[in-house]
Amino acid sequence: MSWTENDVPDQTGRTAVVTGANTGLGFETARVLAGRGADVVLAVRDTDKGAAAARRIAATAPGSTVRVQRLDLGSLASVRDAAAELRESTPRIDLLVNNAGVMYPPKQTTADGFELQFGTNHLGHFAWTAQILDLLLDVPGSRVVTVASIAHRIRAAIHFDDLQWERSYERVAAYGQSKLANLLFHYELQRRLAARASGERGTVAVAAHPGIADTELVRNLPKALQVAQVAAPLFSHDAQHGALPQLRAATDPGVLGGQYYGPDGLGERRGAPKVVTSSAQSYDPDLQRRLWSVSEELTGVAFPSLD
Repeated sequence: MSWTENDVPDQTGRTAVVTGANTGLGFETARVLAGRGADVVLAVRDTDKGAAAARRIAATAPGSTVRVQRLDLGSLASVRDAAAELRESTPRIDLLVNNAGVMYPPKQTTADGFELQFGTNHLGHFAWTAQILDLLLDVPGSRVVTVASIAHRIRAAIHFDDLQWERSYERVAAYGQSKLANLLFHYELQRRLAARASGERGTVAVAAHPGIADTELVRNLPKALQVAQVAAPLFSHDAQHGALPQLRAATDPGVLGGQYYGPDGLGERRGAPKVVTSSAQSYDPDLQRRLWSVSEELTGVAFPSLD
């Protein structure tokens, strides 16, 4: 039987933080969680759009609690400030869904000089998670959900000799690097969380990808791929269905730490969520540890001791 949003269990009493929740997959994830009773924090760069999204969610989930937190993942200062503000207002977090991202932009850098895709999709979330993780650690059943992409298989490698693409820039390969980095982070985080866990079930890391979802991310598609958009309905699905893998990763009671969820259709492009596998290099423990160390150096942020 296919898993749908109707299978999301009651979330009453739980607090969920969703990045990039004003549109697309993040909005659909926040909408469903709020509808199941969770207190939801929309962590977004544009607070006006976030407020509009919160009103839309409230209209579909009367009585829900939906708050907006400004978070610009392209600025380590913004990440630091957002984490401090969240800590003041939110004593505990049950679900952290790291959903926000950028895809295929022209060459740009973050406020800190990082290539935009690597800096936002990976380093921004790395620093964000590090600074609020302790709000999850003592919460039974808490989860960190990292949203990856099938693009982690497309021309993807971690270019340690040129992480910021300063010598040359190829936006498809740069996006692939950032999404591979998401999965390397996910697996290393789970290893560290598992080493810490004892007794009752502790915090776990889970990952998911939406397949090919029709969201605002496609606005920067290269011209060669824009032609394929004409046939997109044949091999993609909408944001509501694209959000199902991350919703299952966040809420299914049977989920295990370290799992990766994606659509069950051909090529994992669309379909109902199930456990899938990622690329061989994403499972490389040496690569995971090396990226973690480099990420701490680049962001100047260290995780709470987990080992």
